[in-house]
Amino acid sequence: MHKILTFPDSQAHQLSIRAKALVFHDPVSLDVLVTTEMVAPSEATVLIIGDTGTGKELIARHVHQQSGRSGPFVAVNCGAFSENLIEAELFGHEAGAYTGAQGARAGWFEAAQHGTLFLDEIGDLPLAMQVKLLRVLQERQVVRVGSRRPIDVDVRLVAATNVDLISAVEAGHFRADLYYRLNIAAINLPPLKSRPGDILPLASHFVNTYRSRLNLGPIEFSSNARQLLLGYSWPGNIRELENVIHYALIVCRDNVIRSADLRLPDRVPLLPGQISAASADVDEEEECRLSKALIKLFDCGSDAIYEQVEEMLVRLAFEHCDNNQVRTARLLGISRNILRAQLKRFGLLASGKGEVDADEIEVPSIASRRPDFSGELAEQAG
Repeated sequence: MHKILTFPDSQAHQLSIRAKALVFHDPVSLDVLVTTEMVAPSEATVLIIGDTGTGKELIARHVHQQSGRSGPFVAVNCGAFSENLIEAELFGHEAGAYTGAQGARAGWFEAAQHGTLFLDEIGDLPLAMQVKLLRVLQERQVVRVGSRRPIDVDVRLVAATNVDLISAVEAGHFRADLYYRLNIAAINLPPLKSRPGDILPLASHFVNTYRSRLNLGPIEFSSNARQLLLGYSWPGNIRELENVIHYALIVCRDNVIRSADLRLPDRVPLLPGQISAASADVDEEEECRLSKALIKLFDCGSDAIYEQVEEMLVRLAFEHCDNNQVRTARLLGISRNILRAQLKRFGLLASGKGEVDADEIEVPSIASRRPDFSGELAEQAG
């Protein structure tokens, strides 16, 4: 049974670009889970590295839940605030510290006291703020804007980034000392395409999430739809998968999600082995109609369903091949002897009738029909 992580209030994140569910079914993601639960009980700063939409905040929340800390989990996006306000947001401010600061307010570090502070997209933090953040991590104290009084904080820091911080350090956009201070316990979260074993469990999770809101019954994936989900490269990761499944549930018919319902972009590169949705649609429609016919037959409660289906298959195939036994056997993939036995059992081959097909009659070759004068010539020679 795979483990799944979700937000406690997923309804509040409807418009978020964040991944709202994370499963650990693929061996790659299982390794991530093992690493996460190993570092969680420690007090070490954690750096989560992964693309947008891979589930970094869910990993951070799991670190907090497994840490045993009594305080809250506080998530802050470093790229969501202007450079002028980020210091006041993180460390707080006193009344009159700047225009509009009418009263004193605690910052996010104080709000996360005895808990975990998650700084998402820390690579967007301005250089000036990087210096002050490093000091807070070293001294475990914050100083509000407009104050000189340090405030002790007991906060576990978990940071995340979707950029290569080593390259940012080399380019002078990120401080090396802060990078090494953050990179104590690193968790690398691969993109969804690198953990294909998680794709179908995630798809099933989103189906169950949205079908209840859409008042739908049980939903199935066609075999071609499953192959398409597994073959797609998912550049938008888990969030893109969620959107694709949501749309598919809106447009699917007969409670079956087919490849055409997934509406994946044609111009986005697909992984090796990808099938063509357009060529698969015909097969899916035929498969769906056959399944419906069989289900209706099951619902009738007949005592000899297998016999009925077998007779219908043989009868239709025989008619399709113009009562030709050789072609019928070839179509069904069985021997002619087995076919003849079934034709007799179902009354399709009367005694002495149809025993020989036209294309089975052996026509003598021209050579065999040519008169043989060898004997006469021998007598004349003698």
